[in-house]
Amino acid sequence: MEKIRTGVIGAGAISGIYLTNLKNTFDCFDLAGVAAKHIESARKKADEFGIKAYTVEEMLADESIKLVIILTPVGSHYDLIRRALSAGKHVYTEKTITENTEQAADLIRLAEEKNLYLGSAPDTFLGTAFQTARKAIDDGKIGEINSFSIAITRNNDILTAYFPFLRQPGAGALRDYLVYYLTALVSLLGPVESVSAFVKAPYKTRMNNVPETKGYGEEIETPNESVIAASVQLKNGIVGTIMENNETIGADRADFAFYGTKGVLLLGNPNMFGQLPKILAPKGWALEEPSELEAEGFYSENSRGLGPAEMVHAIFENRKHRASEKIAYHVLEVIEAMEEAEKNRTVVRIESECEIPAFFNENYNQ
Repeated sequence: MEKIRTGVIGAGAISGIYLTNLKNTFDCFDLAGVAAKHIESARKKADEFGIKAYTVEEMLADESIKLVIILTPVGSHYDLIRRALSAGKHVYTEKTITENTEQAADLIRLAEEKNLYLGSAPDTFLGTAFQTARKAIDDGKIGEINSFSIAITRNNDILTAYFPFLRQPGAGALRDYLVYYLTALVSLLGPVESVSAFVKAPYKTRMNNVPETKGYGEEIETPNESVIAASVQLKNGIVGTIMENNETIGADRADFAFYGTKGVLLLGNPNMFGQLPKILAPKGWALEEPSELEAEGFYSENSRGLGPAEMVHAIFENRKHRASEKIAYHVLEVIEAMEEAEKNRTVVRIESECEIPAFFNENYNQ
């Protein structure tokens, strides 16, 4: 397999699994090195993985690097992506693509002008779990789908203590977490037509009560939205509800279901790659016990980096990639529409379109 010279910008928590997979799992990367805002962070990560440490400026000036993967907070995405595209490099970024659709539209135009690929996380929908769901839908396992429901519970008292970036602008429930569900939804059922929503930030400050974290016992600011209730209609007429509550107790819980004329498809957490879906089928007037579907695809473990790997193969094969800028833009527009619906107490129409990615069952493991 031909390889593409690749650099990573960002040396935070998510960079470890990316660098591990880019170096050891996928067959298409020639990993040049890692860059960070602070060179000391880049050097520490580079030493860990036996690669070169760059400043951001050095990486963007390195003409041998053809692909840049950006793993920084969303607030920095627009500037970094624009600079990388302007330097003639393909770009893949962690979620969300940018803070707003105006920025995203500008980057998409620039990528098209320069004939460069632009991709965005989340890429978890390419994993075993959601490709198994894709196959079940394509095979008509639950008949005609007419509705869906998403219900998410998380604990922000714990999350905002362990992960301070969740207190930053753009890192609220919509852009940090619901983006996984919306991307999975769109990748399986198609684009959104309209939304209405309530979006709340009920606790702007809280006490850090997690002993092992920095700032334990201190009041911390948590200004971002953490409770969302939305109604959604897809362009194909399917309707559904979304409820995310990050102000409750316990570990993350996901209830994600598609309802069809022949059964119910029970999906796993789209933040993961391998939670296999189950089918709930009728048994007379009752219901059978849910049965787990046979796995499709090759990526059930934490396979961050699968999105850029699939994009690299698309570059070499001169075709469209699946974790595309069009899906990322559409999902971001849906997120902005939820915020507008909350502000104006109205139903908001979605203007953008995106295609449902084809079933993915390719093995890029070395």
